[in-house]
Amino acid sequence: MPTGHRLLLLADYVHPYVYRTAFPDGVPEVDLALVAGDVPGYYLEFLATKLTVPVVYVPGNHGNEQIREDGVRRDPQGVINAHGRVLEVGGLVIAGFGGVPKYREQGEGQYTEAELNAGFRQLNFQMWLRSVKRRPPLDILLTHAPPVGPHAGSDFAHRGMSQINAFAKRHHPRLIVHGHIHEYEGKKVEYLEGSTRVVNAYGYRVIDLSAESVAQVG
Repeated sequence: MPTGHRLLLLADYVHPYVYRTAFPDGVPEVDLALVAGDVPGYYLEFLATKLTVPVVYVPGNHGNEQIREDGVRRDPQGVINAHGRVLEVGGLVIAGFGGVPKYREQGEGQYTEAELNAGFRQLNFQMWLRSVKRRPPLDILLTHAPPVGPHAGSDFAHRGMSQINAFAKRHHPRLIVHGHIHEYEGKKVEYLEGSTRVVNAYGYRVIDLSAESVAQVG
């Protein structure tokens, strides 16, 4: 199991301290960047250009991760979309699921309960295949929506995704990183659910991930 990684976490907001010419000057050196959705594609490509480490993201619920060029939408380049996948990146095992539970008829990145259940069944199947092949266990679950719990919003659009809780209970990631919940909603930045640290990546933050704990940097 990995013993120590420093992670840059981002979501929901183009932070001016990150989106600047001098970046990453002034930011601790990191091993991996994780983006928990609802940031524009140009921001993702900026990160890929400025950083020498992998940038892994999941889409949010506004479809702004894609870039429009000449009326055509394309995926951002130089970054890794983890949605619906279990990946080994930078020495860590990461499962990803973007989007949110459906809350209105129209809109991107929204899933019915049946679609969420099917999506997480696919993640569980990938984890089962890893266990058969004796691959390392899960380190991080990267999502846009929060799990059910302290970070879930009080309104219908920002409710928690119960499938995250069930997946985490089954696979015991050391860390869940999510977005979708903005700090102005009065939520704590992080909390502990069993042995799993749950962190809201809104804006940007740098954390240390070790086998024993997750610590804020700076």
